[in-house]
Amino acid sequence: MESPPASAPEPTEPEIPAFSGEENVELYYACQVDPDIPSLLARPLSWELRGEEPTVLILHTHSTESYTKTTETYKESASWRTLEEDYNMLSMGKLVREILEENGIPTLQDREIHDYPSYNGSYAHARKSIRSYLEQYPSIKLVLDLHRDASGGETGQMRTEAEVNGQASAQLMVVLGTNHAHYEENLSLALKLQVLLEKENPGISRDLTLSKNRYNQHLGKYALIVEIGAAGNTLDQAKLAARELGEAIVALTHID
Repeated sequence: MESPPASAPEPTEPEIPAFSGEENVELYYACQVDPDIPSLLARPLSWELRGEEPTVLILHTHSTESYTKTTETYKESASWRTLEEDYNMLSMGKLVREILEENGIPTLQDREIHDYPSYNGSYAHARKSIRSYLEQYPSIKLVLDLHRDASGGETGQMRTEAEVNGQASAQLMVVLGTNHAHYEENLSLALKLQVLLEKENPGISRDLTLSKNRYNQHLGKYALIVEIGAAGNTLDQAKLAARELGEAIVALTHID
């Protein structure tokens, strides 16, 4: 007699990250706050990013920021800046959005240029866009502002260094504004994100920076700035880091 066909294995749920509050997170304080880090690490996230309506908004306050050229031939609007979307921060946002959407997280990307022709007033300009999206889509739970860092002059720029699967990668740095009422909710998210990033790729994260500013993060319960590399990094290095950022956010959606 023929044996009955083997039944297909039951699908397994992704592992749910657990946070005890004892995980090590490196922080840089550029402000006068004293949060209870272990408590915030262990605090559950009150969100669900999967659904029918958009739950994530990606934007770029400094949209034209770009990286050190290798073989690219795009036109710069200023040093290490360009209006060409395939090479500025919009390309980073597109990559993260695609990863989130592939994993069932409806995501919007604001493609408006907020720092050109004038860099001054970028945050005020971006604030109008954020408010407009939040009014139109009250389902949005995460506002993610993607930048890249810069330090140096016309002859050279800082480069961040990490390794992902044996490849040279840029680093990631979360910048958190504290000058508003619910910054601790944002910090709870940022701490968990940092732990997951470091668990997967030790060294990919720079110190989580706490600032005395707001950076428009007062507009949403969960809102972060993430610096993807620096001007001295290449576009490919930044893209590698951006993919890790997207995957870490996906992992956080499995938390009960």
